[in-house]
Amino acid sequence: MTSYEQSDRLKRIPPYLYVRLKPIFDEKRAMGWDMIDFGIGDPDLPAPDCIVEEIRKQVAVTANQKYSTSAGERDLRVAVAEWYGRRFGVDIDPDTQVCITIGSKEAVFHIAQAFVDRGETIIVPSPGYPVYSGASVAFNEADCVLVPLKAEDGWLLDLDECPKGARMLYLNYPNNPTGATCDLEYLRRVQDWCRENGTIMCYDNAYSEMCYDGYRSPSALQAGPDCIELGSFSKTFNMTGFRLGYAVGHPDLVAGLRKCKGQIDSGAPIFIQKAGIRALELYGDDGGLPEVLAGNMEVYAERRRVLVEGLRELGYDVVMPKGTFYVWFDCGEPSFDFTRKMANLGIIVTPGSGFGESADGYIRMTVTEPVERIRIALERMRRGSYQ
Repeated sequence: MTSYEQSDRLKRIPPYLYVRLKPIFDEKRAMGWDMIDFGIGDPDLPAPDCIVEEIRKQVAVTANQKYSTSAGERDLRVAVAEWYGRRFGVDIDPDTQVCITIGSKEAVFHIAQAFVDRGETIIVPSPGYPVYSGASVAFNEADCVLVPLKAEDGWLLDLDECPKGARMLYLNYPNNPTGATCDLEYLRRVQDWCRENGTIMCYDNAYSEMCYDGYRSPSALQAGPDCIELGSFSKTFNMTGFRLGYAVGHPDLVAGLRKCKGQIDSGAPIFIQKAGIRALELYGDDGGLPEVLAGNMEVYAERRRVLVEGLRELGYDVVMPKGTFYVWFDCGEPSFDFTRKMANLGIIVTPGSGFGESADGYIRMTVTEPVERIRIALERMRRGSYQ
């Protein structure tokens, strides 16, 4: 059989984090182990019934079984724009400022394709979502500047450490993997800095609705129009497998993203987009979190509390996060060593080093297991054994 060599740009990208980890966990599962999974950020709670029912209804409509467009169906773009008005008090034009995406992951990649040329610089927070520093950089033959986030700064990007003249900057709060949050004044400072330095601000707001203890995440568009913001139905509505998201922002940036997508995809399935409209309709006129979503967040909040308090009892210094469904802590040893040790206890965690070398020694755990399973995992950690 003929062998084929990968392109140089593909060789520059390490295997995706969970691809690298999978053999470690599969070995234990093959032995019949009960693996308690705090790894990938995939909600275990179901999508709201009304959304599932809407898909059943819409998929039966012949017109909804056809191609969409790379910009997305206009009725969903209108729904996203109206939701931004209710939720953030921002006036959005659905025809020039909204693009429907196949989840937010592809938009993270495609916005760089649309605006970053060979040799230009992308600023990436470290730790951060691996796509920022992986495919977005390699496939555009760009230069990546990793700016370490620090615990003493509340895991906020320090603009004084960012190089001037970069083409693009990725930013993400509530933050994956740290769970850190920011306020609107911070976003104003970032946008001002980007404007002064000719840098495109790409704000990943996928966790905007996953907040606790009275905190509500702002939108970068509340800080001003000179940015593009990416959002997702995945975490908010437990719709990860539906692959539906959106990009909202400056008309020039949205137009570039649409043009790029027009050459690459034909849009998310129309029947999924119709369900997205139903999802956004759950929000009332005041933009407050709908009852069904608030109930989900109460579940995550209790799991978060049990896990954080349990880790503290085991001697780890853990901050109670105000956003996301991630718990982030210093494990006191190399991240992959700790990950292997946890695998030998039947526990799946994510090494911080997978989000950037500066985060080696940290661990991310996702509260996507019921409280009783969290308690079992904590007991295994206390005993230091699987049995």
